[in-house]
Amino acid sequence: MRLALFDLDNTLLAGDSDFEWAQYLIERGVLDGEVHAARNQTFYDQYKAGTLDIHEFLDFQLKPLARHDRAQLDAWHTDFMQRKVLPMVAAGTRALLDRHREHIRIIITATNSFVTAPIAHHLGVEHLIATEPEQHAGRFTGRVAGIPAFKDGKVARLEQWLANRGSAWAMVQESWFYSDSINDLPLLALVHHPVAVDPDTALRAHAARHAWPVISLRGS
Repeated sequence: MRLALFDLDNTLLAGDSDFEWAQYLIERGVLDGEVHAARNQTFYDQYKAGTLDIHEFLDFQLKPLARHDRAQLDAWHTDFMQRKVLPMVAAGTRALLDRHREHIRIIITATNSFVTAPIAHHLGVEHLIATEPEQHAGRFTGRVAGIPAFKDGKVARLEQWLANRGSAWAMVQESWFYSDSINDLPLLALVHHPVAVDPDTALRAHAARHAWPVISLRGS
């Protein structure tokens, strides 16, 4: 088994879908701009600094899903894809994904699956490991289900994914993980081929110390 793992935000995308989803809801008037814009920026800054409390953030990010029915959310997401996501797809993303077309390709992201599943589908990536919003009777509850796919949680969720398929990490012959963020260090340190993609300052320094490849998908 050969796995090609890809972070999504600021890696395959030249931007952050989680951040932009909240901004989109603010622009639509679904969320109060004065209150939510500042908190959204604060959480994003904490994420980039590696200090984010994932459960506090998920409480903020998932609550809006619980206030609206799925049909309305899906309609907003379709518009969000066109307005926000498609322009963020990095110039080199499709070439990188194509390079791994003979491997098992997985997007593994802390951003919730409601936001990211349509993005993975658009990019043609067969598998997605994302933070899962809890659902009850077809509606989101505003809570998280299971382990968030964040920091060490990405490793745990990948191990669960393999176990559900009757496999284990020891059976993986070769693996790649592409990421921009120091938050992904646990999984980057695990794989056979860690690759820093348009990395943040901390990851760039770590990659240099360990002679990891550093690439850009954003073009000129």
